Amino acid sequence: MSIQPINNEKCVGCKLCVYACPVDVIRMGPDTEKAVALYPEDCMCCALCEDACPVDAIYVSPEKYDPLMVSWR
Repeated sequence: MSIQPINNEKCVGCKLCVYACPVDVIRMGPDTEKAVALYPEDCMCCALCEDACPVDAIYVSPEKYDPLMVSWR
């Protein structure tokens, strides 16, 4: 997984990461009004959300691990 869980203690709920994400990986939590990575498997590792976060609550790893697909035909 490329995007790590968002640090809710640091998150201030500014929504800048939500606006920066080109693939809608990050959404606002309905109960907490803080950012949550709802679709981490769709992350493209672009790190736009990490750059947009003013309090460094988001970390995007530069490595993405995709499951190995094997065909037994």
